Formats: sequence, C-alpha cells, structure tokens
Amino acid sequence: MRAEHEATAPSRLDGRVERGNQTRRLVLRRTVDIASVEGLDALSLGRIATELGLSKSGVFALFGSKEELQLATIRAAGRIVLDAVVEPAEQEPPGIGRVWRLCAAWLDYSERRVFPGGCFFYGAIAEYDAREGAVHDALADADRGWTAQVEHRLGEALDAGQLRADTDVGQLAFELIAFMETANVRAVLHGAPDAYRRAGSAITARLRGAATDSSLVPQLP
Repeated sequence: MRAEHEATAPSRLDGRVERGNQTRRLVLRRTVDIASVEGLDALSLGRIATELGLSKSGVFALFGSKEELQLATIRAAGRIVLDAVVEPAEQEPPGIGRVWRLCAAWLDYSERRVFPGGCFFYGAIAEYDAREGAVHDALADADRGWTAQVEHRLGEALDAGQLRADTDVGQLAFELIAFMETANVRAVLHGAPDAYRRAGSAITARLRGAATDSSLVPQLP
C-alpha cells in the first residue's frame, strides 16, 4: 500500500501542475488580447476569473497580484512575437535577406492582427512610457531587445559585405523600426491597410539604398 501511495502521489502532483499550466496559458491568451486593445491597466484578477469562468482565488494563486499578471502578460506577448516575427526570419541565411524577412514578418504580424489591437508592444509602451516601476522596466527591456534584434541582423548583413561599409547600423535600425511602427499606428487608428504597403516600399527602398547589391533585397508583394 505504501509503495502504491508513493507511486500515485507524484502522478497527482503532476496532474495539478499540468492543470495549473493549462489555466495559466488560457489566462494569458486572454490577457494579451485585452491589453492590446484596452491597455495593461484594464487587466485584473477578478475580471479574468469572471470572463473565463475561473475562481478568483485560483487565478490569484497563479499570479498573486495585478502587477504580476501584467508582467506575465508582457512575457507571453513577447513569446508570441518571437514565434510570429523572429522565427520566420531565421529561415533566411544571415544577410540583408534576413533583415528584409524580419521586417516583412513584423508588418505581417501587425496586419494579421495577431493581437486584435495591432502591435501589443506599441500600445503598451505608449501607455507606460512616462511611468516608473516594474511594468515600465519590462516594456523598456522588450523595446531594447527588439531594437537589438534589428541591429544584430543588420550587423550580420554588414559583416557579410551586403551593406555598404559606411552604414550606420543604429541609424538604419531606427529608420526601419519607425517605418514599421508608423504602419501599425496608421492602420489601427485610421483603418488604413495601405499603410503596410507604404511601409514595405519604404523599407525595401532604404535597404536597397544601403546594400552593396540592390538585387539582394526582395520586393515586398
């Protein structure tokens, strides 16, 4: 009997852990959508519990506080962006084609409304940019990480000899990100889908202008 008890106890524990993980994923899939439209301040443990038919105590046990729910939502959104934007670009070899694919994947991510409010981080950063605290710091880290991602891919293209030797990688990354973010805000605010085409044309032209061989840069559809 004792051996049987010892064998089943871990199984029960594993089952509770898995159910907790499933609930956590369910909650975060909902919170990223809410926050992308209404902002991170719209999140609350009670609201999420009510909307998803969960106990408030159960949601509290998973996250502990509104701030932790917000931070977990930011992390979850980051993983979604990684899958939608960064991973597709990894299919291209290092160089200017990978930079182009990264930008194209970002425009597609925003246009497809992976988050219903457009780019999750654009809205969240606008909400928290002038504040202080852990949520602000998490968003600032995410923003720095995205800029570093674009700069790194441009650096690869420079090292491969596909960008002119005098290219200012930081400046070029700033411009490409500005094109992408402008497309996002115009499309969301004005319902103007042509903003993505305009941004794609601008990105293509800018990369071709910086490339040692303009034919290395594909044309966006």
